[in-house]
Amino acid sequence: MGKAGKRKGAGGGAAAAARRAQGLPSAAAAAAPSVSSNPFEVKVNRQKFHILGRKTRHDVGLPGVTRSKAHRKRIQTLQKEYKEKEKSNVFKDKRFGEYDTKISPEEKMMKRFALEQQKNYEKKNIYNLNEDEDLTHYGHSLADIEKCNDTIDSDSDTEERGILSAELTAAHFGGGGLLCKKAITGKESEEDKKPKSRKELIEEMIAKSKLEKRERQTQRENTLELTEKLNSDWKEVQAFLFHKTPKSERQNQEEKLKPDEYDMIVRELGFEMKAQPSGRMKTEEELAKEEQKRLLQLETDRLRRMCGDEPEKEKKPKHISADDLADGFLLDKDDRRMLSYKDGKLNIDDDKDEEESVAREDGSSDGEESDEEAATGADDIDSPSDVETEEEVMEVAIAGEEQKRGRREGSKNELHMKKQDAKREAAKLEMPYLFAAPESYEQLKAELLGRTTEEQLLVIERIRKSNHPSLAVGNKAKLEKLFEFLLEYVGELARQTPPELKTVDKLVMPLYDLCQMFPKAASNHVKLVLQDATHDMEEILAVKGHASFPGLDMLIYLKIIAVLFPTSDFWHPVVTPSLVYMSQLLTKCIVTTVQDVVKGLFVCCLFLEYISLSRRFIPELVNFLLGILYMAIPNKEVQGYTLVHPFASLGKRSDLLVVTDKADADTWQKQHLPLHIITRSKDDRTGMNHLRLSCLDLCLDLVKRCAVTYGSLPSFSEIMQPIQMLLRTHMPMIRYPHHLQELFDSVLKQLESKGQRCPLVCEKKKPVPLKLFTPKIVKVLEFGRKQESNKKEQERKWLIHKHKREFKGAVREIRKDNQFLARMQLAETMERDSERKRKVKQLFRSLAQQEGDWKAMKRKKF
Repeated sequence: MGKAGKRKGAGGGAAAAARRAQGLPSAAAAAAPSVSSNPFEVKVNRQKFHILGRKTRHDVGLPGVTRSKAHRKRIQTLQKEYKEKEKSNVFKDKRFGEYDTKISPEEKMMKRFALEQQKNYEKKNIYNLNEDEDLTHYGHSLADIEKCNDTIDSDSDTEERGILSAELTAAHFGGGGLLCKKAITGKESEEDKKPKSRKELIEEMIAKSKLEKRERQTQRENTLELTEKLNSDWKEVQAFLFHKTPKSERQNQEEKLKPDEYDMIVRELGFEMKAQPSGRMKTEEELAKEEQKRLLQLETDRLRRMCGDEPEKEKKPKHISADDLADGFLLDKDDRRMLSYKDGKLNIDDDKDEEESVAREDGSSDGEESDEEAATGADDIDSPSDVETEEEVMEVAIAGEEQKRGRREGSKNELHMKKQDAKREAAKLEMPYLFAAPESYEQLKAELLGRTTEEQLLVIERIRKSNHPSLAVGNKAKLEKLFEFLLEYVGELARQTPPELKTVDKLVMPLYDLCQMFPKAASNHVKLVLQDATHDMEEILAVKGHASFPGLDMLIYLKIIAVLFPTSDFWHPVVTPSLVYMSQLLTKCIVTTVQDVVKGLFVCCLFLEYISLSRRFIPELVNFLLGILYMAIPNKEVQGYTLVHPFASLGKRSDLLVVTDKADADTWQKQHLPLHIITRSKDDRTGMNHLRLSCLDLCLDLVKRCAVTYGSLPSFSEIMQPIQMLLRTHMPMIRYPHHLQELFDSVLKQLESKGQRCPLVCEKKKPVPLKLFTPKIVKVLEFGRKQESNKKEQERKWLIHKHKREFKGAVREIRKDNQFLARMQLAETMERDSERKRKVKQLFRSLAQQEGDWKAMKRKKF
C-alpha cells in the first residue's frame, strides 16, 4: 500500500475513533440506508412481574444498531458536561418545559402562550386599585394623546411638535382636494358630494386651528384660577394644621429623643480614626544602628555647645509662585529720620524709645551714662550757638548716631557672650550620649559613682546601645565583660553601710537584659561567684569546724539568680549549684545571733521561691524552721522530737527568740523584716524583742507556706509531725500578741487539714459470675438459603449484601464513566494530531515545491 493509502487509513482510523468516542455512528452506518423496523428483529427484554417501587432495567430496540441506554445517557450528560467544562458562556434555555421530556411540544407551546398572556394582563402594582381606570390629562384621555391623532398648528404653544396630521400634509405638500377626500360614511355616494377647492380647505383648516387654540387658552386660564383658589384655601387650612406644642411637652419629647449610651458609643466608633497600614517591623540590628546614629548626633550637638559654636540653621527656601513679581518685600525697620526746621534752623528729633531700650539692655549703670550722653548730645545739637551751618549740624547728628549704634552693638555682644557661657556650662554638666565599653571594673565604677540611680541606669543603657554586638565585631566580648563588672558592682553596693538596696533593685533589669543576650557567658560568671563562696565556706569549715552565714552581697546574688535563670528545671548549671549551696548554709552555718536568724529565714524564703513551680522537697528547710521555733520555747525539758545540727537542745544559743517582757510584746506591730538589719544590730532591749517577734511571725508564715507546698506529698504528716507537736504542746502563745495568736491557730488548722489523708483503697467492683456451659440452640438451616438465628440478624445480613451490591455497581459505573471520558480525550488527541500532521505535510509539500521552483530557476539561469 502506498503512502497516500497509509495516510488515508490513518486519517480514517482517527476519524472513526473520534466518532465512536462521541457516540456518533460510523461512516458506513451513516452511509447505509435506514433500517426498516421489522417487528421480528426487535429485541424485547420482557418483565414477568411489575413490582411497585422497583426500577426496571429492560430495554427495547434493534440489536447492533441502537446504543445501550447507559451509553446514550452518558452522551447526554457526561459528554455535555465535559464539553462545557471550564466555560462560563454556557447557553441555557430557560423556557418553560424545555428540558422536561414528559410534556409534549403542543402542551409546551400552549403553556408558554398562557404564561405570556398572563404576564401582559397581570396587574403591575398589587396595591393600585384604580389601575384599570382611564387616566386623563386636561380632560383628554392619555391613550388618545399617546396615539398623536391631534392636528397641531404651527402657532400653537403645545410641546408636541414634529407631528403632522394628514390634512395638514395634504394641504401643504400637494394633492389639492383630490388627496383630501374623506371616506363617505353611511349611504352617501361620491357623486352627490362636491369636492372643495383648495382655498376653502385652507380657510376651514385655519378656522379649526383658531378654535382649538382659543379652547386651549380658555382651559389654561380656568386651570390657573382653580390653582390660585386652591392655594388660598390651603393657606387658611395650614394655620390649623401646624399647632405649636407647649414648651414642657417639647422638653419631654427632647428628653425622650436623647440617644442612649449604646448609640453614642456606636457614633463615636464611626468617627474614630481607622488603623493605617504601617511599615514592616525593623530587626534588632536596624534598631541598634538607628539608636547609635541618634546618640551620635546628640553627642555631636553637645560637644558643639561646649565649644560655643552656633548651630547652623538650614534656611528653607520659600515657595515662590510662577506669577510672583518680587514686589511684595517689606522693610523690617524704617531707619529714616524726620527732618524739620525750627526758627529757620534744622531740627533733628532723637529716637527716645530706642535709647530707652538700649538703656534697659545695658543695665542700670550703662543706662545712666547713655542717658547723660544722649542729653548732652541733644543739648549740643539743639543749641544754635555752637552750630553755625547745616552741614555741621548733620555731622554732629551722624556722630551721635554712630555712638548709639556702637553702644547697642556692644550691649548685644555682651548679652550674647553671657548666653554662650551659660550654654557652654550647661553642656559641660550634661551627661555624654556615647560611652566606650569599660575595660576594667575601675572604669565602670568611675563612670557610675557620684551619680543618681536614674543616671546610672542611663549610663548603662547608653553603654549597651553604643556597643551593640551588631555594630562591631568585638562588642560581644565587651558586653559580656560589662555583665561581670555589673555583678561585682552590685556586690559592692550591698556591702556598703548602709547598703544601697534601691540601686541594686534597679540594676537587676540591665543584668537580666544582658543575661538574655549572652546566657552562656552570664551563667559562667555566676558559677564563678558560687564556686568562690563555696570554696571560702569549705576553708572555714576545715579550720574551725563550723561556718557562719555569708554577707548580704551573697544573699543578694542568690536572689538575683532566681530572677535571671529558670528555677523549675530538673537540672540547671546555675540553679542546681545554688540549691546545694543554700542547703549547706542551712546545715553547716551555726545560728549565734538574731542577725543569723534573719539570714537563715531569708534563705528559707529563697528556697520556697525556687521550688514554687517544681515543688521539690527540701528537708533542710523543714529542719531549719523546726530549730527556729525551738529557739522561741522557754521550757526545753520535755521533748518529743530530736534536733539536728546546727541547732542544740541546750545552751545559751537555744534561747535567742524567747521574749519574756509582756510590755514589749504588747507594743509590737507586724512589719516586714528589712535586709539592712543584717548589717547592723539594735542595741535597745525593746527593739531586740520586736525583732524576735518579727522573726517568729516570719517563721510561722513560712511553715504555713510549706504546708501548702508539700500538702500533696504522701508522707506529709510524718514530715511535719515534729513542728505540729511543738506548736501544739510547747509553744506559749498566751504571751504573744493577738496577731501572732491568730497566725498560730491558722497554721495549726492548715497542718491538721493537710495531715488528714484518706488511705488508698481498691475500687469496689461487682464480682464476675462463673461461665455456665449452657447449650446454644440453633435453627436447622435450609440448604440454598441464607438464614440466621433471628430476624434482626437476617435484616443485617441483607443490608450488608445490598450495600455490597450497590457498592460494586457504583464502582462499575465510575469505571465505565472513566473509560468513556478516556475515549473522548483520546479521540480529541488523535484529531489534534491528525490535523497537526496534515498541516506539517502541507508545509513540507509547499517547501518542496519552493525548492523545486528555485532549482528550476537556477538551471535556467546557468
